[in-house]
Amino acid sequence: MNAVRRHRLPALTLAWLATRAGMLLLLAHNGLPLLGRGAVAREVWRLYYHWYGVLSQGAFPANDHLWQYPPGAGPILLAPSLLPGLTYFQAFVAFTLATDAVITAVLARAGTRPGHSLRGAAYWIVCLPLLLHMPLVRYDVQVTAFAVISLLTLSRSTRACGAFAALGALVKVWPALVLLGVPRGRATRSVWSWAVGTGVLSLMMLVALFNNPFAFLRQQGGRGVQIESLGGTLLGLATHVGWPGRARYQYGAMEFTGPHVAAVADASLALTAVAFGFLLLWRIRARRWTDATPYDAALSAVLLFTVTSRVISPQYMIWLLGLAAVCLTSRHTVQRPVAALIVAATAISSVEFPALYGDVIHSTWTGCALMVVRNGLLAAAAVLSFVRLWRSSRAVPATPHARVRPSGPHGESQQLTAAHSGA
Repeated sequence: MNAVRRHRLPALTLAWLATRAGMLLLLAHNGLPLLGRGAVAREVWRLYYHWYGVLSQGAFPANDHLWQYPPGAGPILLAPSLLPGLTYFQAFVAFTLATDAVITAVLARAGTRPGHSLRGAAYWIVCLPLLLHMPLVRYDVQVTAFAVISLLTLSRSTRACGAFAALGALVKVWPALVLLGVPRGRATRSVWSWAVGTGVLSLMMLVALFNNPFAFLRQQGGRGVQIESLGGTLLGLATHVGWPGRARYQYGAMEFTGPHVAAVADASLALTAVAFGFLLLWRIRARRWTDATPYDAALSAVLLFTVTSRVISPQYMIWLLGLAAVCLTSRHTVQRPVAALIVAATAISSVEFPALYGDVIHSTWTGCALMVVRNGLLAAAAVLSFVRLWRSSRAVPATPHARVRPSGPHGESQQLTAAHSGA
């Protein structure tokens, strides 16, 4: 079986080359109206390049309200300078493509192990281009790489798992969530020890090398309700029944302003807290772990936090595609229907941004319909993901077909059954 899977690797390689060539072609023609009239790529050559200039002087953009990222984002934005002979834009795209190739290789390598599948690599290769050329000009691919590598190294090294999760969290906070599903006991202690140690040491280095490393906290706290979030969808619909608010560009995104916006933002934060409570309850009550449980828990956690967030930018779909791909590398995952819903939501995202973003900004019926469908799919995916995770982690009665085998580097027992839920 492993030999058969390895024979499929050349086909996956060709598929990656073909799809990424298509994405580059779209990027080369990003000035077309349906591709955003250049707005998608502008983030790199204008905003990222500006930040690069500030970072190269040894400081974070302290007085820039658009800088809302943890200090680990600094090295990522400086990395294109390591590629000589290219403009910053060209180097950034090349760096992103290289990172994308690393993610694909890691998923493919995981797929060749016993009990695993190449579906995860195929899913990533085929589904990322649904976002058109946008993944090439955002650094969310790099962030996703930390989360993917963290999860896929767990079975071999809890140290590496914790370290990669910590590095990802220093770039964008969400990769810390991938550690939620680590089996209880020695594995959890090892993973979190290495995560905390790596995070503290890396943060100390960044504090020593750059000025204003915590400036992002002030800017992040001022964010409101972005028009593409779940709360933004409700406010967009409210404009059709007399709500007087409107969308305005602030804090690097189109956000709603007007009466009751603060209440919607507070409700989003409350829902995030509730989601975190449900995830903690799951971890306390979970009795059954499989090889896929850490992957499934990571996807469920990030989905819940994404859906309840005040901001759902199109590039967030990159995170979900990467985590869904990790789940699909295991034959024991219960998240296959969730992965399908994420694909559908991704396809809708590429329609609303950049093609019909004007409709979303002005809350036309078309824009509202797109947001209702996209966010409805994400909400359904989040609920389904958590329900399937909860059910798969319940204790099951011992049967003649049940067996317990060690899993992970420290031998925590994981009960697997022939009739595994969702397998």
